[in-house]
Amino acid sequence: MAAHMRRRLRKGATTTAIAAAAVAALAASQAPAATLADGSAGSSDPKAAGEDTASGETDGAATGNSPYYTDLPPLVTPDRPGSSSGLPAAGSAEAGIPASVLAAYKQAERTVATTDPSCRLPWQLLAAIGKVESGQARGGRVDANGTASPRILGPALNGQGFALIKDTDGGAYDGDAVHDRAVGPMQFIPSTWASWGQDANGDGRKDPNNIYDAALAAGRYLCANDRDLALAADLDQAVLSYNRSTEYLRTVRSWYSYYQRGTHEIPDGTGTLPSTPSTPTPSTPTPSPRPGNGSGPSATPSPSPSPSKPAGKPSPDPTKPGGGGSTSPRPKPPTPKPTPPSETFGSLENAGTGPLRATAGQAFDERVSVRARNALGAPLAEVPVTFTVTGGTGTLFAGGKKTVMVRTGADGTATAPELQAGEKAGEFTVTAVAGTGRPRTLTYAATVTARQADAIARTDEKALVAAPGEKFADAVTVEATCKDAAAAGVAVTATMVKDRLGVIDNDKGPYFKDADDKPVRTLTGLTTDDEGQLRLPEIFADDNEGTYLLRLTTEGGASVVIELTVKATEETTPEEPAPGGTTAPEPTETTAPKPAETPDATEPPAATKP
Repeated sequence: MAAHMRRRLRKGATTTAIAAAAVAALAASQAPAATLADGSAGSSDPKAAGEDTASGETDGAATGNSPYYTDLPPLVTPDRPGSSSGLPAAGSAEAGIPASVLAAYKQAERTVATTDPSCRLPWQLLAAIGKVESGQARGGRVDANGTASPRILGPALNGQGFALIKDTDGGAYDGDAVHDRAVGPMQFIPSTWASWGQDANGDGRKDPNNIYDAALAAGRYLCANDRDLALAADLDQAVLSYNRSTEYLRTVRSWYSYYQRGTHEIPDGTGTLPSTPSTPTPSTPTPSPRPGNGSGPSATPSPSPSPSKPAGKPSPDPTKPGGGGSTSPRPKPPTPKPTPPSETFGSLENAGTGPLRATAGQAFDERVSVRARNALGAPLAEVPVTFTVTGGTGTLFAGGKKTVMVRTGADGTATAPELQAGEKAGEFTVTAVAGTGRPRTLTYAATVTARQADAIARTDEKALVAAPGEKFADAVTVEATCKDAAAAGVAVTATMVKDRLGVIDNDKGPYFKDADDKPVRTLTGLTTDDEGQLRLPEIFADDNEGTYLLRLTTEGGASVVIELTVKATEETTPEEPAPGGTTAPEPTETTAPKPAETPDATEPPAATKP
């Protein structure tokens, strides 16, 4: 990748005459020497004073408040954001950024945007810090993997004009087993790198001399403590956490604004190293207590060990860089100890939650699970996560709660209680929120489906018959079941069809009536009762005789087909009653008795004709 980028030629190398900005040499590293121990005020030997302090006293600055380059951008600045050529260069104030270095800054911006989007880290801020700290890795002198060659080391932080930081890494990063030194293109001190180091180029190593690793580590460091770098106050705090000096902040701010207007890519190794580093300067007779003012051995012995000042002489403002103070420094307000990155909440992510679906009234098989990570990307335990159900389905967490709070475990995960689906089908959401200040939020979509049935059948087998133009006298009642148990609340659709599969609807024969008494042959929105039964509305016959089919289908696919018969009633002729209330036999042509007929014993024998 770097080799490819080196092939790109720099354009517009013409030097433009510009006004030079006079930059005063800044005091030492813009940082205090080691904190003085009680009773040591007025000592002219900061190193000796530092012997009684804890090793690594840097006020939490990433660089240990090491020296930095004070060159300012050219006065003629790019005015086309994103421009790639034709931008001015002025000596050490080179507008271009070496290819690998620029790629590392942009990669870090993209990576942080996925893990901590609310930070809104701009790559131009990384470029500004990289310019001030190392002159963009000494003008892009990096190998094909992005590793500075030779490695970039700051001076020993031995208390001689700089902070006193005794060795914390056994010389592993900086080659110094006595004192720490700032290391790499972004100038991390070893103790800070131990907490924030990253492997951004995928080589399995966290190397502060690699521009990809260092740029991502710087990005995560700047985003710590829930900072939003789109806010000026948060951006200033982030820069000051890198080096606690207002002059450092102004210098970084200048380059940040410059790069926001535009820059261009130049081949690796062709950048110009800045020429004006901040250097230690002799301090006034006693060290200033303000963080951000360098102090070294006294140039002139203090004329008096007395902590008091001559009468009538105003006390200098201890907040101004280089301001001399009395031999008895004003008490410094306690500085809140920054939260270690391993304990800083960084991001919230889905911990493998699958689709959230359940039948009305049933428990969800899947549970909502999230994972919290710290600022280094490692799982973070004991983070409170609030889960909330929102929607109109009636779904609740186990125990009947809409909102629950769960703390993450050792693996950084928090799992919400089981969800119990409500009785109303539809969609709802589960929201997980963690963090304070700028909390992280995850939202999960969930669905409640209507109750299912695997079978539906009539409750009786009585034939359903009606005459043309009449209604069916007997009601149709069905029962839905699921696994042989009554299925309550199951949605059922009733349709008059021509075939048993229900492929073709029927447009004649039996029908239902809607609210306006108009014929309809399909009914939806029917639901079984608590016993799984459904009694259909009245069914009417039109004037067409025949056998018709009614198909009932449940949510879940169970169905039953019912026959409906429309036919006319058979007509019969009533007989006329005979006198005395009995019916007389119809007359016939012959009335002779049958030969085999036996006369009634109660009647007298018939008279014989002569």
